[in-house]
Amino acid sequence: MSWGTELWDQFDNLEKHTQWGIDILEKYIKFVKERTEIELSYAKQLRNLSKKYQPKKNSKEEEEYKYTACKAFLSTLNEMNDYAGQHEVISENMTSQITVDLMRYVQELKQERKSNFHDGRKAQQHIETCWKQLESSKRRFERDCKEADRAQQYFEKMDADINVTKADVEKARQQAQLRHQMAEDSKAEYSSILQRFNQEQWEYYHTHIPNIFQKIQEMEERRIVRIGESMKTYAEVDRQVIPIIGKCLDGIVKAAESIDQKNDSQLVVEAYKSGFEPPGDIEFEDYTQPMKRTVSENSLSSAKEGKPELKFGGKSRGKLWPFIKKNKSPKQQKEPLSHRFNEFMTSKPKIHCFRSLKRGGATPEDFSNLPPEQRRKKLQQKVDELNKEIQKETDQRDAITKMKDVYLKNPQMGDPASLDHKLAEATQNIEKLRLETQKFEAWLAEVEGRLPARSDQARRQSGLYDGQTHQTVTNCAQDRESSPDGSYTEEQSQESELKVLATDFDDEFDDEEPLPAIGTCKALYTFEGQNEGTISVVEGEMLSVIEEDKGDGWTRIRRNEDEEGYVPTSYVEVYLDKNAKGAKTYI
Repeated sequence: MSWGTELWDQFDNLEKHTQWGIDILEKYIKFVKERTEIELSYAKQLRNLSKKYQPKKNSKEEEEYKYTACKAFLSTLNEMNDYAGQHEVISENMTSQITVDLMRYVQELKQERKSNFHDGRKAQQHIETCWKQLESSKRRFERDCKEADRAQQYFEKMDADINVTKADVEKARQQAQLRHQMAEDSKAEYSSILQRFNQEQWEYYHTHIPNIFQKIQEMEERRIVRIGESMKTYAEVDRQVIPIIGKCLDGIVKAAESIDQKNDSQLVVEAYKSGFEPPGDIEFEDYTQPMKRTVSENSLSSAKEGKPELKFGGKSRGKLWPFIKKNKSPKQQKEPLSHRFNEFMTSKPKIHCFRSLKRGGATPEDFSNLPPEQRRKKLQQKVDELNKEIQKETDQRDAITKMKDVYLKNPQMGDPASLDHKLAEATQNIEKLRLETQKFEAWLAEVEGRLPARSDQARRQSGLYDGQTHQTVTNCAQDRESSPDGSYTEEQSQESELKVLATDFDDEFDDEEPLPAIGTCKALYTFEGQNEGTISVVEGEMLSVIEEDKGDGWTRIRRNEDEEGYVPTSYVEVYLDKNAKGAKTYI
């Protein structure tokens, strides 16, 4: 089956059909383009979703991810981020393997189609020209025959007329012969042109048109095969990422299976354990004796020594333990502190209350106001923070020392003596931090039972706090004795009652804002930041400047909003923003 033989007279329809085929191919390309845009948009939305639920750095939310369930959720977020990456791969592969390839092929196809139909039109024009020549020679032959016939008739008429001279008859005879010869020549020419036209027409319908239509047919079949191959590629691009997507889903399942409820329960114990012993038995009080009721040693007022009552605004009544009504064992002198603390935690006061606590309250430096276990955790946290500060100061001192060595070797870069003050200041800061660390380590050792007793200074601070607490509770007990029904009302000011709990909530509301960028810089050389506080840069890299050189030879920079550190000023070329806060007026 060939278009050249079957569709020899359908040139215009074939031209329309091949144009329709190209339109279909371009329509498919547009479909794939829109699919790639959907994949990119979906991947972007997945990444934003994963980022939205990531724990914020240096926040209480980050501490929650010590639980296995939260770790599994974090793993799920990371796997979804990788899952989004596979959709980006689908978009990239479809663009490179289908869209770009087909767009180039469409241009080639249009050019080939144009060339084939140009050849077809050229053959049509040639056969039409031959046909016109044939018609012209045919009309000329017909005209010459008629002229010859009229000349012959005129000659015969002149020859039969006796009144015509012999010369006129001879002239008429010669004219008739001339016309007859012209008719013969026209006949011969017409015959020749007719033979040539028939030959051209045969070649046109049996050679030229079949060859041209065959090329068009092959072109159209290649287009059909190509679009079929593209559809297979479309499916394969999806199929290639299925194993990786499966691994992402397997990772989510594995994360879910790693959840350990017993471990999470143990972490809850470690987070909220106070270290106190449960209360003892409540002693029987005999009301049959005709005696004035007094507050026994077992009463709540006596047992509440060492703990301030909590109230907000001086209007709410002091709450007792949830499982104790009036009295409790005198053996647990400090139990109510833990329960009052828990009561304060569950009451969920407004944030501005914590702000007022921070401004007006004071907390013992050794955290002696907290339960033993919570105090140990706070002290350990403080020791870790101090060790980090020591490491930071040590890195800074090492950096200054290194810069001083550079100045000594290259005096033109700076004066080494200008760094002595900063070096001494860094050394002094390190010594202060070490003394502070030793103090908190001593308190921590006391809590953990490694030391027999606290230092005198710590004892004096704790004694002062205990005395203040005892006075508060005594006042509460006296108020209870004076009331007719044995109940009492707390009238202490909010500031004094909540003073001892201020520090526990400060960290929840002190979110540090990142430093704003004051300009940009370009790395002139590659720098390997191996010490803490420094950052590695690559030659030619552009970064944001968040703190300019303060004279120590170091500039603080940031990369990607979440990675920052110091690099030598001589390694970068700084462009400060004139409008940035704290920036110089020149660039």
